[in-house]
Amino acid sequence: MTDQTNKTSLRSAALISGLAILTMAIAAPFAELYVYPKLVIAGNAAETVKNIMANETLFRAAIFAYLITFIADVVASWALYVLFKPVNEHLSLLTSWFRLVYTVIAIVALLDLLTVLRLLGPSDYLKVFEPDHLYAQVMLSLNAFKKSFHFGIVFFGIHLGLLGFLIFRSKYIPKTIGVLVIISGLGYFITSLKPFFPDINIDFAKYTFYGELIFMFWLLIRGSKIQEPNY
Repeated sequence: MTDQTNKTSLRSAALISGLAILTMAIAAPFAELYVYPKLVIAGNAAETVKNIMANETLFRAAIFAYLITFIADVVASWALYVLFKPVNEHLSLLTSWFRLVYTVIAIVALLDLLTVLRLLGPSDYLKVFEPDHLYAQVMLSLNAFKKSFHFGIVFFGIHLGLLGFLIFRSKYIPKTIGVLVIISGLGYFITSLKPFFPDINIDFAKYTFYGELIFMFWLLIRGSKIQEPNY
């Protein structure tokens, strides 16, 4: 028989994970969907460098937003482990590890964006490299970030698939949400393959990501009312 301490822990874990996912839902789109497409012009290195140098503060804000997102991922990984430990402790741990692997890959990839700042900052790089060479180095760093980040998304998609299964097996979160989160995981996994297979059509995948948001809202609104499971 579980005690009140465990029940409080589950409710706290639900709230913490909901807040962490909410933080990601705010920070990640700012960096990934607003700043990055605004500054980085595919196939045009000179224009990209010009944009970044003219909007350095915005570019730094994007890096910071990415960092906040990845820190929130670490928090969410721990909180979700606690939340689904009663369902299956070992599977919950594995699920969290997949998210942590994605986060480590993403943080390492973030160093490529810092390299862009070093290349374009007040340093000797501007004197040593010819403009075309410098532009090429910047684009290489930007492309390396994207490729590494998308590779990490493979692990994030697997994480969501396992998470959805845990939700489906739990007795305190609606099974429908588990199915939606599994679909979200498949969407992320398929999207992560796009940079490696640029000719495939995955437009349908953009409609699969709502499960994670629905799960977030459930955690924030209903998570405080979770009843202690009786496994």
